[in-house]
Amino acid sequence: MPRSRPGALRARQLSPRAWVSPLPVRIRGLSARTGLAIHRVEVLGGDYFLFPGATDRALRRYRTFLTPAGRRPLYPEEAECSCRGCSFDDVRHARDMLDKVLRQLPSRARAELRRRVASLDTVYLERTLPDPFADRRQWRSDLWWRRRLAGGGKQG
Repeated sequence: MPRSRPGALRARQLSPRAWVSPLPVRIRGLSARTGLAIHRVEVLGGDYFLFPGATDRALRRYRTFLTPAGRRPLYPEEAECSCRGCSFDDVRHARDMLDKVLRQLPSRARAELRRRVASLDTVYLERTLPDPFADRRQWRSDLWWRRRLAGGGKQG
């Protein structure tokens, strides 16, 4: 029987490092290195709500919520559905996902994303009102963005 050539054998082998997930989503305003680190966290995170593209979606939702012009206070709304797509309708859930990603990122990528989120947090604090009864109403009242008054009308 004829011997197979080494190149033919290597061509038939599958690469053990084949990346089977979709390509990283390009997040506007962040470097490609940070985007790749975020993508790794999303793919390897193991959380139902943390999927590829979730960080970009959370940032967009957070920015969209804070965009309305005017000086009137903004009130976060509960999501109609608790599935992983609809849950981002609640801006507080979007901020939860950003916090989860920030805790898992390497230091350089964490610093870049934290600067981006901190500017949005400043506007969130200015445009929302504190909830004096948050410890009785919220299941996660230890998070500062959950201690803001919610449910005052559809704003985002």
